Amino acid sequence: MAHKKVDLPIKICETCGLEFRWRRKWRKNWETVKYCSERCRRNKRLKTESRQPH
Repeated sequence: MAHKKVDLPIKICETCGLEFRWRRKWRKNWETVKYCSERCRRNKRLKTESRQPH
């Protein structure tokens, strides 16, 4: 039985700030997921560095 994607939980990516929905591959660790993609996870330092005063 198929489910509607509208019913899936949503989080905000800590790097890019975009919304992303639950994915099956995250079913065991959804609580710890912070980033929408591998690219954002790799670039997490760029966000924190850009917020620091120069």
